[in-house]
Amino acid sequence: MIRLDIFSDPVCPWCLIGKANLDRALEAHPEHPFQIAWHPFQLNPDMPAEGVEKRPYLVARFGGEAKVDQIHDHLRSMAKTAGVAMDPDKPEMLPNTMNAHRMIHWAGIEGKQAAMVSALFRAYWRDGRDIGDVEELADIAEEIGMDPVAVARLLATDADLDDLRARDVDARQKGVTAVPTFLIAQQYVVSGAQPVEVWAQVIEELVAKAAEESK
Repeated sequence: MIRLDIFSDPVCPWCLIGKANLDRALEAHPEHPFQIAWHPFQLNPDMPAEGVEKRPYLVARFGGEAKVDQIHDHLRSMAKTAGVAMDPDKPEMLPNTMNAHRMIHWAGIEGKQAAMVSALFRAYWRDGRDIGDVEELADIAEEIGMDPVAVARLLATDADLDDLRARDVDARQKGVTAVPTFLIAQQYVVSGAQPVEVWAQVIEELVAKAAEESK
């Protein structure tokens, strides 16, 4: 198996699109060698714990309503091509995602990391849920078979908070500046929402190399 480390944030639309493209390539190549692990990277590390209203924040950041509409239209088009449901206008809040990253970490301990990542993307980008809200996060945990009471109890503490913050900082120090960023075999970096064809080529090359080395 080959490690595929993915640096991502649930409120990053390109992370959702990038994951969808990767998933399609993996489904088409069941012989793929990847063992996937998801890692924290906050797009907005200085976001207040309670989050902010999404639309006004984006309007201020990108310079006007028209620009935000243009970006959202482009995202809808790219999401449609990737085969994922996304409504960029539906989420009303832009949350601080540290608790969501803690959820991904805890889900990984239970072997449910991929399910949690998918559930968070779906909750935010399709359903418009506030994934900074601890009650929403506990509900999402229950939806993928985790104990919502235990999760709520953990979210009320600082459990693993320092560790995840340190991992975020470490990723930045090692050169991760945007997400999604994919690290293959701890050596090769692939940045951005790459199309299915790129991942297919990567997988085919890795499989061929492994077959050659095994001779």
